[in-house]
Amino acid sequence: MKKVLTIAGSDCSGGAGIQADLKTIGAWGCYGMSVITAVTVQNTCGVRAVYPVEAEVVQQQFTAVYEDIFPDAVKIGMLCNEEIIEAVAETIQTIRKMSVVQPKIVLDPVLVSTSGRALLEPQAKEALQTKLFPLVDLITPNLGEMKVLCGVENMEVSEREAAGRKLAKENDCGVLIKGGHGREYGDSDAQDLLIPGADKPAVWFRAPFIENPNTHGTGCTLSSAIACGLAQGNTMEQSVQKAKDYLTGAIAAGLDLGAGNGPLNHFYKATIQDQCMGG
Repeated sequence: MKKVLTIAGSDCSGGAGIQADLKTIGAWGCYGMSVITAVTVQNTCGVRAVYPVEAEVVQQQFTAVYEDIFPDAVKIGMLCNEEIIEAVAETIQTIRKMSVVQPKIVLDPVLVSTSGRALLEPQAKEALQTKLFPLVDLITPNLGEMKVLCGVENMEVSEREAAGRKLAKENDCGVLIKGGHGREYGDSDAQDLLIPGADKPAVWFRAPFIENPNTHGTGCTLSSAIACGLAQGNTMEQSVQKAKDYLTGAIAAGLDLGAGNGPLNHFYKATIQDQCMGG
């Protein structure tokens, strides 16, 4: 069984963060482990409060995991502040020095919640980009996050490949620009763009928008699913495609829970493990 570690914040309502990650990892037939970076107070209607965990505690959790159960892949989500970013980066560098086999690392650069609350301190963005981006295999920003990371006002379809390739070249990694919010930019369908590497051909993934308001935790779920695919030996392109197929099913079967933006149905198909691990 492949082992996947998620480093993220806790969502007490179970729709996003660590909870969504672990559900996804379990659905993919992997063994899930977690490092909690923050306790969030939230539900389907929005985030009420965020309580970051001390950076030293984050590092201790990460160390305790890799010293005993070495992960095949790591998904990184909400990091809150510069201190936590540095703690995670330092631990990854330690792992690289101690082991020939390296886990695949997927980073979902969580900047703002769906409801609009800032989840990363503004001054921590530079640390995220300079200290952590160069250490990962794949970054998965949405369109709004790409605008912030690239310092641009627009992110129309025609501009996305150049922006993604620039980010990939600067950090020697893959970039997946998620188009789930594409309607805000005039997109007629969901268009995700994968730049597997600075000098590798771009790959577009297109699918119709799913008419379902229950989409809480989609970014967490997608990045965790990609991490599982990489842990299982799939290529980056294969991992993204399989993760998108899984996410589409989970959204379509979304649970009508809560008064707001409800959660996905991570276990929408009892045989999902066979589906994800298949060819």
